[in-house]
Amino acid sequence: MEHLLSYIVFIPLLGAALILLTPKAYQHLYRVLAIGSTGLTLLLTLYAISSFNGSLSPQISGEDNLQMVVKSEWFNLSLGNLGTLSVDYLMGVDGLNISMLLLASIVLFIGAIACWNIKEKQKAYFSLYLLLSTSVLGCFVALDFFLFYLFFEFMLLPMYFLIGIWGGPRREYAAIKFFLYTLAGSILILIVMIGLYNSVYDPVKTAEVAGLSLSDYSVSDIQSMVSEGEIEKDALVKTFNMLHMADAANYIPGSLLDKYGPVATILGQPARWIAFLAILIGFAIKLPAFPFHTWLPDAHVEAPTPISVVLAGILLKVGGYGLIRTAYAMFPDAAFHYAWLIGFIGMFSIIYGALNALAQKDLKKLIAYSSVSHMGFVLLGLAAMTSEGLSGAIYQMFSHGLISSMLFLIAGVIYDRTHDRMIENYGGLAHQLPRYTAFVGIAFFASLGLPGFSGFVAELFVFLGAFKSASVIGAIPAWMAVVSTLGLVLAAGYYLWTFQKMFLGKFWVKEKKWLPALKDLTLHEYLMLVPLVILIIAFGVYPALLLDLINSGVESFINHLTASI
Repeated sequence: MEHLLSYIVFIPLLGAALILLTPKAYQHLYRVLAIGSTGLTLLLTLYAISSFNGSLSPQISGEDNLQMVVKSEWFNLSLGNLGTLSVDYLMGVDGLNISMLLLASIVLFIGAIACWNIKEKQKAYFSLYLLLSTSVLGCFVALDFFLFYLFFEFMLLPMYFLIGIWGGPRREYAAIKFFLYTLAGSILILIVMIGLYNSVYDPVKTAEVAGLSLSDYSVSDIQSMVSEGEIEKDALVKTFNMLHMADAANYIPGSLLDKYGPVATILGQPARWIAFLAILIGFAIKLPAFPFHTWLPDAHVEAPTPISVVLAGILLKVGGYGLIRTAYAMFPDAAFHYAWLIGFIGMFSIIYGALNALAQKDLKKLIAYSSVSHMGFVLLGLAAMTSEGLSGAIYQMFSHGLISSMLFLIAGVIYDRTHDRMIENYGGLAHQLPRYTAFVGIAFFASLGLPGFSGFVAELFVFLGAFKSASVIGAIPAWMAVVSTLGLVLAAGYYLWTFQKMFLGKFWVKEKKWLPALKDLTLHEYLMLVPLVILIIAFGVYPALLLDLINSGVESFINHLTASI
């Protein structure tokens, strides 16, 4: 257990190294190594889930009750009169990230199976896929901002090449657009990270440098001594520890982002509010939310099916998780101040994404815009700042990860057979592909929020939290929740229209040459789709499977927010 998270994160990287060392004469082993690496990661993650104690209430601003902690000093750098820079190799899980770790492991394994048909440049493809896997997994468990940012940035290159080399006709354009948008968001996050580093110190390491024993002094004693000037600033050990950054008492008095001292301003606004907006935009691009979403449809349309699965299933969730772990945890006062704006962006994304999906003729583009709409529910739940809203946001990220993965897989099934995704080019496919049609129906109804599927539970909690917010904390008005329900109606519209157009009525296809290829699901496709169906139904019928993992973490987080605003 001591190094379990390290194994989970770096086993795919080891698999990538093995692929690079394997001669081309044994290239049939590349996909085996990719599936084996992600499969082993999934098994270790399931072991971590079985060992996770969901009843422990983690301390959002400290390491108390954090589980499976991996911590060691990475490096220290003396800065003279500016103190000491400290970076830790710190990983751990709590109720906020354990579900994301599980989701990432599942989707990466399913995505590796979907890579089975990749024929060109296999060594490069599977190596990049496993490098991407390590980056994503590391993002969800890293609790040092420096380490988190490294994993976050490393996602860019593999995804850029996976889209740009193995994508569709406009792959270069889509890859560059994805890279530039995400890089712009990364720069904003980096600026805030530097500001936080210059404002936050590690009380434990500071006590060691000052020659104080923690057996004689508590952490709160050290914090009081720093605030009263009893410990000189050149003795402070500055840190990237995200848990310390979530504790306002660890901010250096008079620093740029100090909450309690004289308010520093940027362009006439409190620096903490500006920092919150910068990090909000950075992660909203990744989520993505309106108006930072335009890279997503292009990336999805041009990306190969397995990469679309990973992009929709996991990478978007890094944006939502990043908002929770950084923006909300570190700037709860600014989060409350801008709750109305965040709720409005969430509501607008829900409606705007759904209307765009309703207008699409390309099946993949329809699913991409539906992702924009469904990620809007994450912002709405976060803006509510209630237990139900946060639980709904996390549940929505988990549920959408499973459902969107299945949606892009079913889009890939028809594209593999005909190399065409236009909805209007098919009709009555249920006659020719009855089993495929059944899986499409399950995916569509799960995504539109039908009871019995995980999507219904997620959206229900988001709406409960959003309606409750006005009376409990006053973060967002109830009318935002009311307007957002229109997204459910529009989702039913675009999914039912697509299902009727493509699968019901008389069988026909635009090109007769497609007919020999229109065969029902293969064993390989069943291996990808059946586990997702089981999970979507299981988490829809028995929500406690996920809620028991996240409840204590959610309660602790909401207590942290309400105590800080």
